[in-house]
Amino acid sequence: MFDFEQLLLLFIFAVGSLLHGITGIGVTLVTTGSLASMYPLQHAIILTILPSFALNLMTWLIGGERSIWGNFTFYLSRYWLLALMSLLGSLLGVKLLMWVDSSYILLLLAAVIAFYVASNALGKKIILPATTPVLIVTGLIAGIIGGSTNAMSTILLMYLLGSTNDKNTIAKVGNMCYLLGKVAQIIVLRESIVALPKSDLLLIAVLTTTSIAFLLVGIRLRRYLSQQRFRQLVLLILTMLGIRVGWQGIIGLI
Repeated sequence: MFDFEQLLLLFIFAVGSLLHGITGIGVTLVTTGSLASMYPLQHAIILTILPSFALNLMTWLIGGERSIWGNFTFYLSRYWLLALMSLLGSLLGVKLLMWVDSSYILLLLAAVIAFYVASNALGKKIILPATTPVLIVTGLIAGIIGGSTNAMSTILLMYLLGSTNDKNTIAKVGNMCYLLGKVAQIIVLRESIVALPKSDLLLIAVLTTTSIAFLLVGIRLRRYLSQQRFRQLVLLILTMLGIRVGWQGIIGLI
């Protein structure tokens, strides 16, 4: 049987995965923002790695007009430099998570959440020009933020919105880069992951299964539910989480 804390984790991952299925983004922001107020940030990120990895992989490779191999080759061949920069940035970001006081990382996470909420609430999207220098800088910065806070999407979307108008491409390429961010986290945090007790590994397996199930539900609901209403609810949740995470960061520095 699950205790209250484990049931709460299942609920958090279910909501995040449902949002991810409907909109193509959301699982890392919702889960990391929630778990960072319950656990040390590094442990919160470790708990999210495998569920997020599975969802990012599925969103990148499954669905659309192409086969799994077709999605893999098409998007990787066209956006390989962005993917590479995201991977390198993520490796630096995870190292940052290990080197820097977690209070500063919590404040960074709160700032990224605040930026995401404000830009969505105001309906304003910051779009960067689709040039190679901008691609390199954006990929690195997005990777660093993603590796340390799990919030890569807020920065990465600025470039993708400037490079294409196709929502499917934005979701596919975004999840390809998020996936590589998870690979970077696994590489750097592998010893901590291997050292987890069996109970935590079992919990992660259950969270991953739950995430996949609710991702599929979200994909099915995509055509029936109002994305606007669902996004408004998630923005409200993220606002509360951002305030709580930011307060934790401030308290940690006092």
